[in-house]
Amino acid sequence: MISDQDVQAYKRDGVILVPDVLGADKLAEVRAVIAELVAGSAKTLEHTDIYDLEPGHTPEKPRVRRIKAPQKVHPLFDEIVRSAPVLDILTKLIGPNLRLHGSKLNMKSAQYGSPVEWHQDWAFYPHTNDDILAIGVLLDDCDLSNGPMLVTPGTHTGEVWNHHGDDGCFAGLIDPDLIKNEIERAVPCIGRAGSMSFHHVRALHGSAMNTSDRSRNLLLYEVAASDAWPLMGVKDFAEFNSRLLTGDPVVAPRMTNVPVRMPLPPAIRQGSIYETQSAAKKSYFTRAA
Repeated sequence: MISDQDVQAYKRDGVILVPDVLGADKLAEVRAVIAELVAGSAKTLEHTDIYDLEPGHTPEKPRVRRIKAPQKVHPLFDEIVRSAPVLDILTKLIGPNLRLHGSKLNMKSAQYGSPVEWHQDWAFYPHTNDDILAIGVLLDDCDLSNGPMLVTPGTHTGEVWNHHGDDGCFAGLIDPDLIKNEIERAVPCIGRAGSMSFHHVRALHGSAMNTSDRSRNLLLYEVAASDAWPLMGVKDFAEFNSRLLTGDPVVAPRMTNVPVRMPLPPAIRQGSIYETQSAAKKSYFTRAA
């Protein structure tokens, strides 16, 4: 699926976009599942273990901004990340032994899909090494108008910015005044539905509100080398190993000299990045009403 040049581009920039990884039939399956899940959100007015809701959500007009851990909600999402084309790409970018750290489905509906402020994934889940990336599966055609993910090339080899608020608690975002130059250099991950982006866990990224009349659904997987262990600990070793994509369980974490800031004290508002970031006094992107 990718060439040696693609691998070198990932090492240099910390992000690549691979077109047409997911075929039309699989896209149709995913969209049908999503439609069922969104319809099911009409039964709740509060965030749940499955749903993170948009402002303005009602049973009559369901608005979902995130499906949490979709690989646990429907087997199709687990099937996608374990598919041969995806594993082929991951093996070339990270190595042969892989673990799924987590997943989420960020949904930006037409005209109001919520933004995600500038951040590094590494700030949320530091590990013993940073052979970790996120896959972004474009489930809709994505252009500049419907809130694409923006990534700043080269930031995966630099500093880990402060993601804490004035109160000292984890805020899940970076003060945009500190990264003006990096924001100006950001590039959009745009392409046809079925394409996939791969960005390094330390790459700076964010996304604006969807101002178009089209949806922008992005299925995200976080994948780590199996010898990268979360510094916040492993609560259930059996569950930890159940997320192996390739290779055997390991009990010897690989330690590398990478910069780390722990996401502690925890955010006052938790549940998703949207909730965590909502407590911040300063934002870069226009927020959904």
